[in-house]
Amino acid sequence: MAYALPTSRAAAMAEDQSDPLALAAQKFCLPDGLIYLDGHSLGPSSRTALEAVERTAHEEWSRGLIRSWNDADWINLPKTVGAKLGRLIGAPAEDVIVCDSVSINLYKLAAAALDLVDHKRILVEADEFPTDQYMAQGLSAQTGADFVRIESGAARQALRDGGVLLKSVVNYRTAVIEDIAGLEQIAAEAGALIIWDLSHATGCVDLNLADDGANLATGCTYKYINGGPGAPAFIFAAEDIASRLRNPLPGWFGHADPFAFDADYRPVAGAARFAAGTPGVLSLRALDGALDVFEGVSVEQLSAKARALGDLCLWWAERLGLEPISPGIGARRGGHVSLLHEQGYAVVQALIARNIIPDFRAPDAMRFGFSPLYVRFTEVWDAMEALQEILAARTWDQPQFKIKATVT
Repeated sequence: MAYALPTSRAAAMAEDQSDPLALAAQKFCLPDGLIYLDGHSLGPSSRTALEAVERTAHEEWSRGLIRSWNDADWINLPKTVGAKLGRLIGAPAEDVIVCDSVSINLYKLAAAALDLVDHKRILVEADEFPTDQYMAQGLSAQTGADFVRIESGAARQALRDGGVLLKSVVNYRTAVIEDIAGLEQIAAEAGALIIWDLSHATGCVDLNLADDGANLATGCTYKYINGGPGAPAFIFAAEDIASRLRNPLPGWFGHADPFAFDADYRPVAGAARFAAGTPGVLSLRALDGALDVFEGVSVEQLSAKARALGDLCLWWAERLGLEPISPGIGARRGGHVSLLHEQGYAVVQALIARNIIPDFRAPDAMRFGFSPLYVRFTEVWDAMEALQEILAARTWDQPQFKIKATVT
């Protein structure tokens, strides 16, 4: 479905009424009256996720106890949940495994990739998400591989000299989307490898990793996937490269036969070799339940609505005189829009005081997230109208809105 850009609240309401994703909002447990525009940081709980946790805790754990590893198939959750994620990232089900965190997975994948490239260096762009940069620095210090921080947007040229690149598909500040296929072609010609970070893309961008020639990726599940705070991450490793990769953190759940209790490690085939320790069943079940909300929804639908909601935000930004650092109206972008204001933190706090929740990224970016499953066009309209009032009245210019919290 093609969404129109509403230029009145009545038009926004009409878009909501014709939206094929409108009913999905009923599956989430959001407080009445709250406009939640922070799903790009932490998605809300869904009824299916909470029901899955309750069932697992009260039935499978309380009554089944250790038998549930077999009877409730806990042992295969990293694979079965990974298979559900595969559809959302355009990857074969067997090439995705749920495990650990994005930070740990970046380390594992980058270390494994270094074994396969001739030029032992790790590349990150200057505006890459901090944990990606920290992991690259740490791995460089441990392995002796060169750490190279390149200018933002310089990955295409830098890749021609080989190495391993850590690269987000969607930039966490600007929402710019990278050309996966284009970079992968350059990497293939140069004998380089790319580790894609899908954290700000999965669940709101129409990803097709297999078609685009991607080899390796990881991503979190607590943003647009709504898997819960600290929900486990996942790894994608294409079948034709997975068998050549060595997990630098080999654990028993990545062993070919973990309950043989062999003294020596033998990796299981495929992406599953990147599993390490015992998975967290409660968090996996929550993620499993969260993914049920995506049944029957295409990645094209998710991307189209997220972009349309962002277009409305940008339309308002132009009228409010706010500078965006995200791609403009009609352009392909991730699920959030960042607007600049020198007092952005205080402005965001003033919005939160009015029951509208976006977030802030230093030094001056206000991020508005448009998760397509539950955000409505009228909510974006009302949020932007409230922003207009806050800016006009300088409501943000109060001491309580300038006290920095730990989490922004």
